[in-house]
Amino acid sequence: MRYLWWLVRCQPWRVLRGSLIGTAWMIGLSARPYLIARAVDDGLRERDTQALALWVAAIVVAGVALSYLGIMRHRTMTFIREDAKARSAEVLLRHLSRIGAVLPRRVGAGEVSTIGGSDIDWTAQVLTLTGPGVGAVVAYGVIAVVLWSISPMLALCVLVGVPVVGLIVGPLLRRLEQVESVYRKQQGALTARSGDIVAGLRVLAGVGGRDLFARRYASRSQELRAEGYRVGAVNSWIDAATVAIPGLFLAAVVWLTARMAVTGDVTIGELVAVYGYVATLIVPVWFLLEGSHQLIRGRVAARRIADLLNVTPDDVGGPGRRWPGAVPEARRPDALAAPVGPADLHDPVTGLTVRAGQLTGVAADDPAAAVALADRLGRYVASEVTWAGVPLREVALDEVRARILVADHDSYLFAGTLRDILGAGADDDERISAALRTASAQDVVDALPAGLDTPIDARARTLSGGQRQRLRLARALSSEPEVLILVDPTSAVDAHTEARIAERLRAARAGRTTVVIATSPLLLGRADLVALLSAGRITATGSHADLLDDDPAYRYLVARGSEEAYR
Repeated sequence: MRYLWWLVRCQPWRVLRGSLIGTAWMIGLSARPYLIARAVDDGLRERDTQALALWVAAIVVAGVALSYLGIMRHRTMTFIREDAKARSAEVLLRHLSRIGAVLPRRVGAGEVSTIGGSDIDWTAQVLTLTGPGVGAVVAYGVIAVVLWSISPMLALCVLVGVPVVGLIVGPLLRRLEQVESVYRKQQGALTARSGDIVAGLRVLAGVGGRDLFARRYASRSQELRAEGYRVGAVNSWIDAATVAIPGLFLAAVVWLTARMAVTGDVTIGELVAVYGYVATLIVPVWFLLEGSHQLIRGRVAARRIADLLNVTPDDVGGPGRRWPGAVPEARRPDALAAPVGPADLHDPVTGLTVRAGQLTGVAADDPAAAVALADRLGRYVASEVTWAGVPLREVALDEVRARILVADHDSYLFAGTLRDILGAGADDDERISAALRTASAQDVVDALPAGLDTPIDARARTLSGGQRQRLRLARALSSEPEVLILVDPTSAVDAHTEARIAERLRAARAGRTTVVIATSPLLLGRADLVALLSAGRITATGSHADLLDDDPAYRYLVARGSEEAYR
């Protein structure tokens, strides 16, 4: 509810305008029954043509005014809802970019997709209550007062009847909240599963697992459908009650008023007016019931959004870091100064020291240990890594991200033009060209119809695995970080391409700190220093040639256990 209230407070004047217009429109609906009653009593019954014409003209003017108010109400509420959608999308995207690498470990991709789509829409729909919802409450009170002037008994029927309608529908709304929460959770899980299947369809087909995963998806889909039926059943009862109960209420009040007209307690004109008032009352009652329905769905959606916003990054900022509302890293009073220039990185866990300005190769016998090392050196997890003797976790995170880049071999490629994917502007062609040449990816650009301006879909699925990997490497190189950590950057390319990349990478990164975590002898052979990471520790260091001669474990790892490959 606090999140929904925040969406309201972000646009107070527009919400106020919507409330005023919605109230004027709702109250205006009750003006026409009064005008019709006056036309009946003062014109028709008295056979006064002039009075009749006057009241008919007033009815026409009221209709035109109501039409204008209805247009402005709908226009204003559309602005309010669209603003809320855009604001929710903005705050979610900002938060997702802030928590960064921790997101895939905390929340499934399908859950994020569902929240970023339908949940944002449902929260925005709730803001309808700020316009017609407020107007419905005011109109309800106004009609009750007007009916009191005709008959206190009729007014009491209205005042008591509408809350009774709410009491009848209330249990259904609570039931809806329960089943809707379960349904939305299962929907997010199924969306995540479908995304995983699509992303790995080629692999599944290759290993013969396509039918197995299709059956599993179908089974989960059936479960979701059954839950959807439960949600639909509750929804159908609420929709039926929203229409039927106000109609029955209208019939009861009109029957009572007709009896009063027969006994002479009210005039024929007042009978028509009461019918008009109560018929008009159906509109605000319907808005209140529909608004309650939207509020339940909106609360479920807002709760899911709030849960995602409550996901916090791993504590990589030292003991003084707080979240949320933390002091920005660049202004933290307890943040330590980063080294002014290139400096050594040291990881106490493995014992690895990355020398400034050198190309360091790391051959790891366990891929998980290699990834963990890259995460520590890039400060994606809490660690005791030091940078020129300064604890890396105590340096402002913004500065760490600006100067140290970890590039994974399967990092995400966003949709857009190739220029966008490589993070280039219109005036960066020279820098991008150099990065593409180093990554041996110029042929990828040449093969595209519009070169760097060719649109590429998400994950660049139209390109081969080797082409995507070379583009990832080019993207990392084009940012020209002070420290570049590459994780298996050439695992999907052929040996000739890998040899070119190894040679060009050394030349392109000369004088800058580079770490290549791989077991490729072509890459390790170009390194200034190579370290063997075995069982979580650095067990040997030296040149590639020396380690091949002196360390059997290193020789077995990088030569794939083949003596012929070594020779």
